[in-house]
Amino acid sequence: MTQTAAAHASLTTLDSFPPPPSSTPPRLVARIRDDAEAIAAARKLAEDFSREAALRDRERKLPWDELERYVRSGLWGITVPKEYGGAGVSYGTLAEVIATISAADGSIGQIPQNHFYAVELIRVNGSESQKRFFFERVLQGDRFGNALAELGTKTSHDRKTRLSRNAHGPGYRIDGRKFYATGALYADWVPTSVIDDDGVQQLVIVPRHAPGLTIIDDWSGFGQRTTGSGSAVFENVHVPADAVIGFATAFSRPTQIGPMAQIQHAAIDLGIARAAYADLLTFVRTRSRAWVDSGVERAVDDPLTIREVGDLTIQLHAAEALLRRAGRKVDATAAAPDEDSVAAASIAVAEARVLTTEVSLAAGSKLFELAGSQSTLAEHNLDRHWRNARTHTLHDPVRWKYHAIGNYVLNGKKPPRHGAI
Repeated sequence: MTQTAAAHASLTTLDSFPPPPSSTPPRLVARIRDDAEAIAAARKLAEDFSREAALRDRERKLPWDELERYVRSGLWGITVPKEYGGAGVSYGTLAEVIATISAADGSIGQIPQNHFYAVELIRVNGSESQKRFFFERVLQGDRFGNALAELGTKTSHDRKTRLSRNAHGPGYRIDGRKFYATGALYADWVPTSVIDDDGVQQLVIVPRHAPGLTIIDDWSGFGQRTTGSGSAVFENVHVPADAVIGFATAFSRPTQIGPMAQIQHAAIDLGIARAAYADLLTFVRTRSRAWVDSGVERAVDDPLTIREVGDLTIQLHAAEALLRRAGRKVDATAAAPDEDSVAAASIAVAEARVLTTEVSLAAGSKLFELAGSQSTLAEHNLDRHWRNARTHTLHDPVRWKYHAIGNYVLNGKKPPRHGAI
């Protein structure tokens, strides 16, 4: 928090936030106790979410009911530290939970990414009162969304949305427009990146139904169609001063925030790859025909198909191994963050992201190559895997990850700390 924000922090409190609409029923949320319980809960939910994933994508049917079950499972609270009542799971477990849900439905897998990111920012940069307030809200089932990125800026990390001192009383006002606001449509709280009066980037956590905040469902991407990644408009939105959390300082000093954010993206891509891989195997086993020159009766006995499946399997397993390794590295840097450990974790996650990016795209494409023309029929909607992978892997350019990895290994150059490596 800057001096400007700190000077006003005592003028109004989080408790002054308006309550949610009276029509919103209280949630009965399970409390997950440990890593094993989290993974078991994710696997159970994934069976449920996978059943109508193709239908939801085809009709762009927003997953309101599925998200409610997801929250009630307790999984959205698993990164809350144990001392505040959460499970405090490892980053490797978080990644596996996200990958498991993303294999069932890539959009649902992505929706809580910014929720966990906000929880982590509060954990690292929040005050004690902010931690107590927001962690308890999360454990009771509140969801964070996202209003970070903007269109029309010089780079994807630049911001124009302003946080201004309230001229007519305590607190602040927010004005600006966001896009790619994944999860905001479904959220109870909308973490928002802003530029304060000192020109410093901050994060403000805004109630979803705050007067002046409008969430617009205008996401038209051809993949990840039900993430709700549309616009958020802030028009003179009032927030109390202690809803402001330092954002720039989470990257100006060594913290696990960047690699923690990136390992979630790697997990989403891995889940999408797993889904495409599973559908490939099922289709080849049950519907595909062997090529005329193969000399075999069944597609599963076609030697060239067998070879390609073997190659894709190796790629998938390699990506899984690198993701597990990255999780251990992020756990290590969270326990002892410094320049070296954060750099090592960032590079390990970047390596995982390279392979999860490539295998998600390869699996989505190889599915059609090996399954044959029948697999392209609209009734199967198998193209959603490639569309989801292609859309989500654009989040951060993988070409720059190659550069960061090579520069680190060859020249000892630590990667930049901005959360996108």
